[in-house]
Amino acid sequence: MERVGWISAIIIGGLAGWLAGKLMEARYGIFLNIVLGIVGSVVASAVLAQFHVEVVGGRLGYFVTGFLGACLLIFLARLVRR
Repeated sequence: MERVGWISAIIIGGLAGWLAGKLMEARYGIFLNIVLGIVGSVVASAVLAQFHVEVVGGRLGYFVTGFLGACLLIFLARLVRR
């Protein structure tokens, strides 16, 4: 996957985390949304790599993997809370 700069990672991660929070009806602050988006992108990339799936597309690919990963992290957090 093409690398994005750290400022782009923060902005795209924040948007992906915010959108995932809206979809999953999770109420987190802006800082946690950014963290969820960035960490979610790393997690989703690692999971997809295990299945030999490569995401391309630069910033759009980073956004999609960040969104999917953030949704996955929110889902897992809810499972652990119960």
